Amino acid sequence: MDNRLFLTVLVVTLSWISLGTYAQTTAAVNVTTAAVNMTTAADNNVTTAAGNNVTTAAGNNVTTAAGNNGTTGAGNNVTTAAGNNVTTAAGNNVTTAAGNNVTTAAGNNVTTAAGNNVTTAAGNNVTTAAPPLTPNTTVENLETPLSRTQCGKTQLCAATPSQCDPSTSGSCFFLAVRQTSGNNFEFGLSGESDGYIAASLSSTSTQGGNDITYVCANNKGVVKFFGALLNNGRLTVTTLNVNSVKGSINGTKIQCTFAATVPTPSTRAPSLAIAISTGSFNSTSGDLGAPNTRFSSSPVDLANPNATVTNNLSVNTTLSPSTTSHAITLQQSVMQAMLITVAVLGLAML
Repeated sequence: MDNRLFLTVLVVTLSWISLGTYAQTTAAVNVTTAAVNMTTAADNNVTTAAGNNVTTAAGNNVTTAAGNNGTTGAGNNVTTAAGNNVTTAAGNNVTTAAGNNVTTAAGNNVTTAAGNNVTTAAGNNVTTAAPPLTPNTTVENLETPLSRTQCGKTQLCAATPSQCDPSTSGSCFFLAVRQTSGNNFEFGLSGESDGYIAASLSSTSTQGGNDITYVCANNKGVVKFFGALLNNGRLTVTTLNVNSVKGSINGTKIQCTFAATVPTPSTRAPSLAIAISTGSFNSTSGDLGAPNTRFSSSPVDLANPNATVTNNLSVNTTLSPSTTSHAITLQQSVMQAMLITVAVLGLAML
């Protein structure tokens, strides 16, 4: 009896153990598939949109839109729009529009529009707008006299008399202009004066509407430079974007050279009228006298060395038809008066 009870308990116990093992063996466990460090390499027409730390290597016609820290290496015809810290290396025809901290290294035909901290290294056909010059009107000695040897070649020239050479003796008012970059130009100014010589730039042929004026004055035998505005026949000293000033004085001849950022005209080309003037200068008070205009032109393209610059102040000495008619009438009247006088004297002598 005891043996049968023992066997019964043993069978029941083994059955429970067997059922527990079977349940553990056949239970489904939450299967997880983890893909780590996936790299996608494709041939053509691949579009990848990702968050951060994405690397895409593709053939052609690839568009990549990414968040931060993205690197894109592609062949041709690549457009990349990104947030920050983006580096793009491409072949040709690349357009990059980015926020900050963008570096673009490309071949040819590269256009870069960016916010701040942008570095562009490119081959050809890159257009960069030069910033305005930093003002510094400290005058250094001008070692080489101005001349007209580069007129019509590398620089635009305005002069009166029209072919005068500032390197020779004699009265000559002369201005040379050469574009360096964008609205930045180099100027050479020469003229005869006991006080100052000045060059003014105006958007119209009419001078005196707050025209930017560059003044080189004889300050006790040395050149003193002034930036000024010409308005209604008076010069008001002001700070202009001018630097690299050099000057010399020989008797009454004043010469100076300087670099300046010219005002932006209403048209795309830097077309401005030129005026050269002289005036008195009080070296004690620093006062500039009213300007006496020696040369005045119509608006001209300052960037074109071959542009024709004509002095509108030149006097036309040719008589008009009405003036000629009046002169002939006056001459006839004088002759008639003389004939009458001779006739009266002849009759009196009889």
